[in-house]
Amino acid sequence: MSPGMTTRSAALLSPAAGALVQQVLDDPAAPLSVAVCGPGGYGKTALLRELAACYEAAGVPVSTLWQPAADTSQAGVLLVDDAHLAGDDRLREIARRADEPGARVVVAYRPWPRPAAMPAVIDVLRRHGPVVVLNALTESQVAARCAEMWGTAPEPAWTRSLLTCSGGVPRYLDRLIDGLGDGVPGRGEPAAVTGRSEPPWQAPAAALAPFAAEFDELEADLLTVLLAMEAGAGLSTELVAALLECEAERATALVAAAKATGLPTATGALVPLAQEALTRHGPVAQRIRVRQKLAGWQLARGGSVLALMRPLLDVMPGAGTEDPAIGAPSVALAPQADGADLGAAFLAAGDEALRGDPALAAQLFAAASRAGRPAVARRALATALAGDLGQASLLADEVLRGGPPEQRGEAACVGAAALAHRNHLARAVELYRWATPRLAAGFGAIALVGTGRAEEAGQLLGSSSSEPGDPSAGPPTLLETAAYEMGRGVLDSVGPSPAGALSALVQATELLEPSGAAVLLPDSPAALAALIAVHSAEFGTARTVLDRAIGTGLGGPLFQRRHRLLLAWTAMAQGRHAHAAEQAALAGVPIGVPAPAEGEGEVDGAGAELQGRDLLFAAALRLGLARRASDLVALRAAWPEAAHALIGQPIDLFTLMPLGEIAICAARLGEQRQVQLALTAADELLSRLGDPVLWSVPLHWIRLHAAFLADDRAAGERHAAALREHRDRNSYAAALATAGQCWLDVLSDRIDPHAVEDAAQAMADLGLAWDGARLAGQAAIRTPDRKAMTSLLDCARSLQARQEPDLPAEAPGRRGAGAEESSRPILSDREQEVATLVLAGLTYKQVADRLYLSAKTVEHHMARIRQKLGSTDRRDLLARLRTLTGAPAEAHPAGESDRRRP
Repeated sequence: MSPGMTTRSAALLSPAAGALVQQVLDDPAAPLSVAVCGPGGYGKTALLRELAACYEAAGVPVSTLWQPAADTSQAGVLLVDDAHLAGDDRLREIARRADEPGARVVVAYRPWPRPAAMPAVIDVLRRHGPVVVLNALTESQVAARCAEMWGTAPEPAWTRSLLTCSGGVPRYLDRLIDGLGDGVPGRGEPAAVTGRSEPPWQAPAAALAPFAAEFDELEADLLTVLLAMEAGAGLSTELVAALLECEAERATALVAAAKATGLPTATGALVPLAQEALTRHGPVAQRIRVRQKLAGWQLARGGSVLALMRPLLDVMPGAGTEDPAIGAPSVALAPQADGADLGAAFLAAGDEALRGDPALAAQLFAAASRAGRPAVARRALATALAGDLGQASLLADEVLRGGPPEQRGEAACVGAAALAHRNHLARAVELYRWATPRLAAGFGAIALVGTGRAEEAGQLLGSSSSEPGDPSAGPPTLLETAAYEMGRGVLDSVGPSPAGALSALVQATELLEPSGAAVLLPDSPAALAALIAVHSAEFGTARTVLDRAIGTGLGGPLFQRRHRLLLAWTAMAQGRHAHAAEQAALAGVPIGVPAPAEGEGEVDGAGAELQGRDLLFAAALRLGLARRASDLVALRAAWPEAAHALIGQPIDLFTLMPLGEIAICAARLGEQRQVQLALTAADELLSRLGDPVLWSVPLHWIRLHAAFLADDRAAGERHAAALREHRDRNSYAAALATAGQCWLDVLSDRIDPHAVEDAAQAMADLGLAWDGARLAGQAAIRTPDRKAMTSLLDCARSLQARQEPDLPAEAPGRRGAGAEESSRPILSDREQEVATLVLAGLTYKQVADRLYLSAKTVEHHMARIRQKLGSTDRRDLLARLRTLTGAPAEAHPAGESDRRRP
């Protein structure tokens, strides 16, 4: 009998086997000649042991092929295990014994091998009854076997997982049960169980260890067949014949032998436990050779090799040396005449992985280099797409300093993109020009415009062979066409008619969407389109293009963070502060509104540290949301990071938005000196570009408010005048010019309520409800006309209700007008007036003057409000009041000085 099996219970056998046991129990003296067939591990030995126990209990002598009983008379029973291993003489003797009257003979065998005398034995036994075929266990049998071992049945999910992992093979199930020991409780479903069809846990080492010795005993050709199955090649005669270069007859025999081992399932795949065991304990060199040969066939027919090559990264010798991402090569890894060049296979696998998993692609390209196919430039590309620009730059520089000449162009493009991400646009242009003239036309034009050299950008685009209508030098690639559209769009944005800029960039985005994460860009067309859209108050367009870019994975992990940060900025610009914080968190920049929770740490959403323009945008987002939440503590805490980020970044056209936010916060904190050089650089940049309306108007608008905070009336007048110069260019410029003049009038106590409401409404119509509400709220604070004050406050509240229309109505602080109305009865009308003015920034004395009350009465109202709301401190009180009244988070312009607050 086969060693290593332990009988559990006859009730766990197949119905046919159970019926056989029951037949013996009912009448042990009855004649019995029967054949039992099943692959290895399916319970033949267990069945024979059950039968032996039954006979011995009845006093019947039992003998086996290998161990005769003391009583060898016809009265005994012969139980033959592993009959397929017996010689022909023994088999003929068994057939003769089984055919004798009154014989009791049970013969168990595997379907393969089939000795010459085996068919005669089976024929004799079939005359006495059908062959008992052992099949895989059912779910109920698995549960029963586990219950016998553990004392209680496992949860259904565990039962299904054990059945899947073992394939229902009794031997493998026993190994799992023994290996898990008490690791799987019968009561309570373990957290690891997910209901998936595959096991939710890793098979224990003790369950895998016995396979190692069994693999060593297999014939080399049979093991090769099983390794091909482990590689996913299936089980067919044609495959085996080609793999081993043998005759069809030999291949047929090996296929049958593989099935007879019990390792494959009925579908031809390996049992999951056997698959994992072969992966861990199979011979590494032979495994590599099999996959190498399979990869050669796949490459020859243009098929995929990723699934074949990826697992080899885990078994290559030398892992853990100076480059643990791959391993050192061995003799088995060298190109061989009977298989594919392993380096070529790794290279092809890396190209496959590039789109969906650039980090994996980088490992495969590294392995290709070690296997004799230099692919450092491709590895640099994959590393950059995975988000590690530092390592990508080092690899690219390595190629540029002495790598293969044919790889230097690609390495230069990687270096240029890395420089662009760090805002070194001028240097990026030089590398693009050196690497590839066609890409330099589009990508170089972006960098040239971004640094104020629009005329050069136009000349570069005009000389490009990628320009439509110029067929010289062959047709442009998809990437080159998209690059040209990107360059043209950015150039149009600084021209007299920037309307076409957005269209060109959206077209470029659509061209690159099929490439997904496999294309490395200096900037994403979606990001550039969003920047231009936000500068034009086209917030819906910005959200749409960014959402689509995130959905398609445009630019890979490297750009996921940038797209998220811009999506957060778009939401912040519209006053949708909670949504902005949510998107920032998804980008790896957690921000609370009004302030981050104490101890809340920053996570890395892109797999790499914040750097370059992403660092600048993230720092400005933190400032902007803290400013809009009137959270001076958070504002001061976020300032050092923002100031450091600004110092480390050259100013270009595409960083004007964060620069403006940092500038207004600097004025709020009295830190104008730290942003002056950057603002001067921005002025010079815009001047070189002819003061383009699309880019200059938003900056003038925000610097107008910075001037108010700095009490610099002259600067305020200057920026307001600049806005008026552009007011006829588009509706956005007109709205900002009108609102800017209203701000000047309000801060001079010249308040026209109708003009203010019209200006605030115009801002809201453009999607700037927060700015409109802030203007109306500040005008309400300053007007001496109580009727006008009430009207302006109502205007501010109505605009505030429009700020976050896409957020759940039930969320605190995000409710619409209807929910707001239902909350107002908590406070009396007078208490609401007091609360609104306090939120607007007035002191108790100023509130008293507005409402013709005494300061003591105002203090009394606030005490009652605090009691009604159950507030524990001032910060909690103000947060609750904003929720109840719908007042803007900061009704005074960008935060008046602290003396204005009660």
